[in-house]
Amino acid sequence: MRNIFKCTLFVPLFFYMATTTGCSSTSNEKMTHTDWCKKRYDVAEELFKAKKYGRTIEKLEAILSTCAGSGYMEQAQFLLAESHFNLEQWIEARGEYGSFVVNFPGSPFAETAEYRKAVSSFNIEYRVDRDESNTTTAMKDFERYLANHPNTPLRDSVNYYYNLLIDRVAEKEFQTGRLYMRMEKPQAAVIYFKEFLETYPNAKRRQEVLFMISDAYTELDQFESARQYLAIAESEAGENKNVLKNVEKARKDIEKAEASYEKRLKKEAEKKRLQKEEKNLVNQE
Repeated sequence: MRNIFKCTLFVPLFFYMATTTGCSSTSNEKMTHTDWCKKRYDVAEELFKAKKYGRTIEKLEAILSTCAGSGYMEQAQFLLAESHFNLEQWIEARGEYGSFVVNFPGSPFAETAEYRKAVSSFNIEYRVDRDESNTTTAMKDFERYLANHPNTPLRDSVNYYYNLLIDRVAEKEFQTGRLYMRMEKPQAAVIYFKEFLETYPNAKRRQEVLFMISDAYTELDQFESARQYLAIAESEAGENKNVLKNVEKARKDIEKAEASYEKRLKKEAEKKRLQKEEKNLVNQE
């Protein structure tokens, strides 16, 4: 009887202790640093998917400052750059993509990061009348990307952006040449426009410059040179009726200017002849 009592007393006591011990071990089990970082990264990723980029950035910056060695730094760094990119915070995006490429050069996202770094540079605010450093930086970013990834399927896209950057630089030269034309300094305008055509043969302003350099030569009474550049504009016009119409108008303007110039020369020659005759008469007296 005493043994039965001991057994019956022991069984519930055993279950109580087992339950208590189990609960205690579960409640006292600590979350690992990696699990802690994963949990926070999952939250940031959900915010990113919900397009809440501002809050995503806050979460990711906290992860980057506390989760070194956790295995989530690479994903967090890239997602942070993507968040700035989607918010069109171009300076910040370029900086974060740049940091990602430096810190994780072997990442499968490294090529994308380097490309978007260049695109971010392209999108940084630009004005023709300001310093060209942003444009130069963007050009170098695209050049570096192609050097590192010569077989990229994004080459056409890179060329598109790069040509737009060239147009930015060319635009400044164009504006300078046009300014000289407005200041009635056609010789200086010719210098800038000829440099423009040589340096930027595919610039979007090329056709416009051909007409303007023709006008500048006309003002300088250099009609053959004016016709030469007008002929280039005509040959490159193809079947563009508006351009061909402008070519015909410019050709007539050159003819009028040349006729006026010849009349002026004749008038000046006649004036000199009369002055010479008067001088001879005075000497004879």
